[in-house]
Amino acid sequence: MRPGDRIFQFLTTGAGVFVVSLIGLIGLFLLVQAIPALQADNVNFLTSQVWQTEPNNMRFGIMGLLLVTVYSALLALIIAMPISLGIALFLTQYAPKRLAKPFAYVIDLLAAVPSIIYGLWGLMVFAPTIEPVSQWVNETFSWIPIFAAGNVSPDMRGTIFTAGIVLAVMILPIITSLSREVFERTPTPHIEGALALGATRWEVIRTTVLPFGKAGYIGASMLGLGRALGETIALAIILTGAVGREFTWSLFDGGATFASKIAADYAELNNEISAGAYIAAGLVLFLLTFIVNFAARSIIAKKGD
Repeated sequence: MRPGDRIFQFLTTGAGVFVVSLIGLIGLFLLVQAIPALQADNVNFLTSQVWQTEPNNMRFGIMGLLLVTVYSALLALIIAMPISLGIALFLTQYAPKRLAKPFAYVIDLLAAVPSIIYGLWGLMVFAPTIEPVSQWVNETFSWIPIFAAGNVSPDMRGTIFTAGIVLAVMILPIITSLSREVFERTPTPHIEGALALGATRWEVIRTTVLPFGKAGYIGASMLGLGRALGETIALAIILTGAVGREFTWSLFDGGATFASKIAADYAELNNEISAGAYIAAGLVLFLLTFIVNFAARSIIAKKGD
């Protein structure tokens, strides 16, 4: 092996070990900082929805934060995935190049919009606009638990329903951009062969483009899910005023996600014990992100086979 190859191998291996070690040290730091608060907790940390971090009466649990985080992120993913798929297929298979390129630039620019802008737009503009739809869904499908009345006042606009739709808009450009890149790399001979056999444009997409790009599409969706799980400022703005009772499994509940709770209460972290409660919540979010990434890797590996 040449000296240059040895040096390059050493640097790349060292970079990989450094990144893995750094992630492990971050997790270890969070765990060490959270242990004193967990020892002082007077309720079950995993199942309780109470959140009181007074040093003399620590009562905090992450179940409410976990449910709001997962609920809003899954709603965003359910909305964004089919729309992103349709846009990516339109740009790569149907739209003429003179239209596809500028349209793709506009979609990509949505990813550059700061989170605080999405939050302000969601609370001040989108929430009042979508309010009649929210009320109609609540009244029409209230017999379904997820559409039943939530734990906040009916006129409260900062609910999981609103937050999930705003999150869908935020992750839409990520999923669309990556899916578009994957679909564009479908081997041309496969497409031309299908067309030569008399396949329609939709049959070409169904038999060649989608099978080739499904692993990349799922990976892009999981990346969007990771963004939704960790979103902070936008959800802190939308959900700040909608703090209700315990979670009732409805999309019209209020509450807070892990990230928005930490951001909203950061100014109150004036002692180590109270701060440890929020660090413990951050540790759960840290682990949740790992689980999502592991699941994404497993799905992509199976699809690739």
